[in-house]
Amino acid sequence: MGEKHTEISEGLLKKSQEQRERLDLLRTRLDLLTGKDKLLMVMYLENGNSFRQIARLAGASESSIGRKIHRLTKRLVDGPYIVCLRSRSKFTRTEMAVAKDYYLTGLSMKTIAAGRNWSYYHTRKTIKRIMQIVSVR
Repeated sequence: MGEKHTEISEGLLKKSQEQRERLDLLRTRLDLLTGKDKLLMVMYLENGNSFRQIARLAGASESSIGRKIHRLTKRLVDGPYIVCLRSRSKFTRTEMAVAKDYYLTGLSMKTIAAGRNWSYYHTRKTIKRIMQIVSVR
């Protein structure tokens, strides 16, 4: 009879470990999200729903759900908002909220300005300041 191959390559083990760590990191950062984004990621990560299942429930296309999940994953793992969180002491509360809206939620400057009753100029100026601090790091 044939023998089962019991040795697993070190590269495969390392890759598997990295994926597990990334998944754990994503699960811990789910609390940063709100609303539909959080629900979408919980359905995918915690419940194990496929893009197709989520798309049927959401009434959207499978590809748009996939893009949204990949975009959120990237933002949660190593996006600029995470850099802002690490250097939180350099920002005011308002700047952190704007950074979350802009970097994590993906809102446009126009939408942020309207939501905060700011001028577009003030919003753009705030986001530029945040970008400068994030890029200096």
